[in-house]
Amino acid sequence: MTRFVIRRILYMIPTLFVVSVAAFAIIQLPPGDYLTTLKSQLEAQGQTIDQAQLAALEDRYGLGDPFYVQYLSWMGAILLHGDFGQSFEWNRPVSELLADRLPLTMTIAIATLLFTWLVAFPIGVYTAVRKYSLGDYTMTFVGFLGLAVPNFMLALIFSYVGLEYFGQSVGGLFSPEYVDARWNIGKILDLLQHLWVPILVLGAAGTAGIIRILRANLLDELRKPYVVTARAKGLRERTLLFRYPTRIALNPFVSTVGWVLPSLVGGEIIVSQVLGLDTTGPLLLRALQSQDMYLAGSLILVLSVLTVIGTLLSDILLALIDPRIRYRYQ
Repeated sequence: MTRFVIRRILYMIPTLFVVSVAAFAIIQLPPGDYLTTLKSQLEAQGQTIDQAQLAALEDRYGLGDPFYVQYLSWMGAILLHGDFGQSFEWNRPVSELLADRLPLTMTIAIATLLFTWLVAFPIGVYTAVRKYSLGDYTMTFVGFLGLAVPNFMLALIFSYVGLEYFGQSVGGLFSPEYVDARWNIGKILDLLQHLWVPILVLGAAGTAGIIRILRANLLDELRKPYVVTARAKGLRERTLLFRYPTRIALNPFVSTVGWVLPSLVGGEIIVSQVLGLDTTGPLLLRALQSQDMYLAGSLILVLSVLTVIGTLLSDILLALIDPRIRYRYQ
């Protein structure tokens, strides 16, 4: 098991290197740079900017340097000093912007992941064991609704429900009196009161998809000869269900960690715009639109790290629940 984990961690290093180079290159593919965007915006407003000022800004941020020089300077500062560079548009260190947005984003992502698992597991097992029953048809219908209804539509519906029936403020995760307040018990409770809306919106499609995956895999396992043999020998149905077929059917369920975390962190752009959430999604969109390369590159790098970490966690969990994977590396 130790060798398995070490090998997976070593695989992370070249993966992150390749992803960081690719991300930094893709950001610079569009013609121009942040100064080009800034100049266009000023001209659209009827203002002008001196060429000497543009040259000074280009020299200050190193925008005239070759690609590899910019990349090595950026990555070297991250590895040696934890410095992600300076955001052109915000005129603030990228690390400060990440510190402002990432904790709230991770809180929503982890809470949504837990909600998805806690809801999907029992429903997936129930619909497999009680296939073609009224409960199975009902859950299947609700699941298809969760997959079909767009997230922004759910966000609008739940925002209306929260305002009309619970008296919650629309937009954001805090009531107006707690937006600028220091952290205390009252602010935490206010956050929890508002957190259910983004959790339900972001978790709807993922929960429905995982229910379908778990149901299909468990149905396949329940038809296999070892299950029939165990039943013929008189093994209790509950013991048989949770000791063998459910454990094997969990493999795809656990493997979702690899893609759920980054998708929740980076894929909530539209939902965050609708709900007015100060998360990383809208920040990434704005950075890409303005060609703020250090901010956009850092956010993409964070998403890549989350993807790799999620894949590592899913591999470890798979090795723990499936002896075939664990014994392969011993």
